[in-house]
Amino acid sequence: MDTGHSRYSASLRSDVMLLGIAAASIIMFVGHGAAVIPQVIHGLRGGPAPDPLLTNALLLNIALLLFGWRRHRALSHEIRERIAAEAEARRLSDSDPLTGCLNRSSLTRHLDAMLVAHHERPGTVAVLLIDLDHFKLVNDVHGHQTGDDLLVAAAQRLTCQLPAGSLIARLGGDEFVCAVPVPHGDRQLLATMADALIAAMAEPFDLSLVAARVTLSAGVCTNDPPTLDARTLLHRADMAMYHAKKHGKNRWALFEPVMEREHIARRELEAAIRHGLAAGEFVPYYEQQIDIETGALVGFEMLARWLPEVGERPGPDIFIPVAEESGLIAELSDRLTEQALADAAEWPAHLTLSINISPVQLRDPWFAQKLLKRLLTANIAPSRLVLEITENCLHGNLAVVHATLLSLRNQGVRVSLDDFGTGYSSIAQLRQLPFDRIKIDRSFVRELGSEGARAEVVEAMISLGRGLGLPITVEGIENSGVLRALSDVGQVEGQGYHYGFPENAAAVRARLAASEQTTTASAAPRAAGEAA
Repeated sequence: MDTGHSRYSASLRSDVMLLGIAAASIIMFVGHGAAVIPQVIHGLRGGPAPDPLLTNALLLNIALLLFGWRRHRALSHEIRERIAAEAEARRLSDSDPLTGCLNRSSLTRHLDAMLVAHHERPGTVAVLLIDLDHFKLVNDVHGHQTGDDLLVAAAQRLTCQLPAGSLIARLGGDEFVCAVPVPHGDRQLLATMADALIAAMAEPFDLSLVAARVTLSAGVCTNDPPTLDARTLLHRADMAMYHAKKHGKNRWALFEPVMEREHIARRELEAAIRHGLAAGEFVPYYEQQIDIETGALVGFEMLARWLPEVGERPGPDIFIPVAEESGLIAELSDRLTEQALADAAEWPAHLTLSINISPVQLRDPWFAQKLLKRLLTANIAPSRLVLEITENCLHGNLAVVHATLLSLRNQGVRVSLDDFGTGYSSIAQLRQLPFDRIKIDRSFVRELGSEGARAEVVEAMISLGRGLGLPITVEGIENSGVLRALSDVGQVEGQGYHYGFPENAAAVRARLAASEQTTTASAAPRAAGEAA
């Protein structure tokens, strides 16, 4: 039962009854007054006293009128309070409790109303979907209270940059939506405003004792054609924001139709990845790692390959980013790692297995324990496993990354910094984090085999690694020219197509078996009298 509604109905019936009594008392007052007042006047002039019954009735009418007047005042005050309370309830239901902006549920209604007001003027309303870059880092490092303070300050900073007549809403997390009027559909004015928002957000935030820095990525879409509704505009702005994120963050992008086609293709690829995982279409392939000085095989790097039953075979540069963005990378990596460890268990004990770890996996607090359990199940010594992490992994919570890697190294697992030189690693990070090896990215060695190419950069990186006590692996040795250019740098490991293309597990077994037969044959004792 809705008791609040019942109390309201009972109060309303009581008020109606009292108003009815007051109205009746007014009518009776007029009747009684017309009879009694002349008698009172006549009595004051020496005539007979007025009729007591009529006089009492008149006094009762006056009392009822006074009571009705007071109740009318109280009722008017109550109505005003109810109206104010309902308005406050609507405001609270429409607002984000943290920032005071509109919330997700009310945004569509307010935006649709804004679009109706501009329905005859295409391009005069712009929707900006904004995501704060690096907000999670602030939240992780400084705590949720600092994160909340940052969101409030960011909302205030955005509001100050918006023109009159704009809307601002918080969708949740670190996402905001701004809807702004654009006079005459002026694209240059819109670009200037978007640039101003980016510049304003890039300024540091002074939050109590913390100076936090974030940037923003924004997707922009206008009501052109003017028939677009709020949901469509928000969807398109979201696609444009994803485009801005993908191309470097701290920027804005205006929606273009090609973005929708890319969005559809990405969704289809994500669905195909899910199907491929269920169907076991992802398999590990292995690339040889060679000691350049001796030519000996020292290990393999596991690479992901997708072998669908039908259609093309997308490369890892295509499906790995989508798997990371859609939250599938952990499942994909876990399955490949489990199979790779089972394969490596059949190899000679001196060969290592290198696997790539994504930033998403390193954020899992149980990653180290799960990996060590897999090593135990596969009966592989932890010292044979090398984890390769990119410099992007260092941009999150460095303390968590350090703790995870240190836990694994304490068990014997080795850690290599992959694609060294392509990111933002500092010498301090190389000293602080427990790395065992660095891998020089193929982009630095690709041209070494060509005429006139110089190896100073690669030599400097190798010298830096040796100075830090870290052995080196060089990627991208594609031909003999590159190998010759690296022949004088000393003891390093290398990998690339010069040594062969990545192979599946069966091909690796065949290669190792052939190598073992060759070694056995060369080591066999010669018969007496056999020519040396």
